[in-house]
Amino acid sequence: MSSSHDSSLVARVAALWRYPVKSMAAEALNEADVSWQGIAGDRRWAFVRPNLEQSGFPWLTLRQRADMNAYRPAFTDPANPDTSPTRVRTPTGAVLDVTDPALAAELDGARIIRQKRGIFDAFPLALITTQTIAQLSDLVGMPLDPQRFRPNILIDAHDDTPFPEDAWVGRTVRIGGMRMRIDKRDGRCVVITIDPATGERRPEILKTVADHRQGCLGVYGSIVTPGRVVLGDEVVLEQ
Repeated sequence: MSSSHDSSLVARVAALWRYPVKSMAAEALNEADVSWQGIAGDRRWAFVRPNLEQSGFPWLTLRQRADMNAYRPAFTDPANPDTSPTRVRTPTGAVLDVTDPALAAELDGARIIRQKRGIFDAFPLALITTQTIAQLSDLVGMPLDPQRFRPNILIDAHDDTPFPEDAWVGRTVRIGGMRMRIDKRDGRCVVITIDPATGERRPEILKTVADHRQGCLGVYGSIVTPGRVVLGDEVVLEQ
């Protein structure tokens, strides 16, 4: 309810995604269980580039392989992702276990690893509003797919305030049965220049974010209270 003196209804959940393998295609969800480690099954696998195991950022990502969105991972038991085998459909249509050496060979000899806590660049949840994507689309003069920004939660705000999630940094939002703290704005990299459908790069998108948004778009957050999130759930900003 939004009638409480200490909270306000600000949005509803428009889409949910998890990414079973870091930098590969998203898996759309109708509902998601969120634990201290983020959405169940999110970014539990990643490929490590050869000879970079000890570097600060060893992961094979869209930065190096713009075609990684064409690899589509899925859990054989979607309801139990942390114990389920993971399969990947390659761009040629082959379906391989994520640990299959043939998949590693196809991905430049990278080595697959798994972490139950998730392999995140910063925080376990990424959120962006439909308004922010629409406003950036206007700035760059082209419609932008939300998947460019690889969020976990896409929300539709109830007013047209520009980039509304910026104002939530440092506060807590309740989304369905889960509460998350909005920790910081999401600093962007070249990944957002890559069309998730075609792999085409459009550098002007990142330049626009740098010029107009201090390089940030959307927000990162961490979990305050684990719980379930369902499409259409209310997003309530706590005071």
